[in-house]
Amino acid sequence: MLLQNKNAVIYGAGGSLGGAVAKAFASAGARVFLTGRTISSLQKVADEIVAAGGHAQVDQVDALDERAISNHLEQVIQQAGTVDISFNATGVDVVQNIPLVDIAADDFMSPMTLMMRTRFLTAVAAGKLMMKQGSGIILSLTATPGGIGYPFTGGFAPACCAIESFSSNLASELGPYGVRVVNIRSAGSPDSSIFKEAIVSNQQDMEPILRKMESDTMLKKLPLMADIANAAVFLSSDMAGMITGVTVDVTGGTTAGLNYRVAKTKHL
Repeated sequence: MLLQNKNAVIYGAGGSLGGAVAKAFASAGARVFLTGRTISSLQKVADEIVAAGGHAQVDQVDALDERAISNHLEQVIQQAGTVDISFNATGVDVVQNIPLVDIAADDFMSPMTLMMRTRFLTAVAAGKLMMKQGSGIILSLTATPGGIGYPFTGGFAPACCAIESFSSNLASELGPYGVRVVNIRSAGSPDSSIFKEAIVSNQQDMEPILRKMESDTMLKKLPLMADIANAAVFLSSDMAGMITGVTVDVTGGTTAGLNYRVAKTKHL
């Protein structure tokens, strides 16, 4: 298995995408440490991992609290010996669908402040330990607005850009210690909880939105959570040992060019 004998810490593991990545890590052989604010959602993921024959531990950790993050990682080191993978899948509330000329300054700044704070705190805490180990990978996650101009995304788009820049800069500093840092850029997964809830509550409006998002991709389909999880497993494995300092685009080609004008033709 690709991640045999690896120890992975996942922040926001109770969410749908964080949980999917945690289960993929465990399926690939990693021992996973699931963290978040809500024990019940974390325990549900852990129970599924254990039922499938994996190893999972649940801990309540606020990924915006520097001391809580450090204390938890110390516990992981005491129990498992190493922290080989750190993945931050936490989410924050974002005000969107308002023109930048109309959005309130606090609503614009909030996602940048919170998203960067948690990524910085978790990555730096893991980085300090991994420097001593001489190995490890730090993963983060952004979305399509990190790669292209995307209207009405408020502070979310610049937050994604900031995370991607931070990831590459951190990689340049940790590389000499054998530590890799990689960001994954997704286009939004229609099978994630946020999309499912939106579809259930407003199917009439969500259907054309999803079709438009799909048409903007080169592959004419959006990445599912499994696609993101599979990318995370590969990037965390020794097979990706020379990949660092980059954002890996898993958007189906959205940020390489908007392809809504291109359609498959019958004669092809």
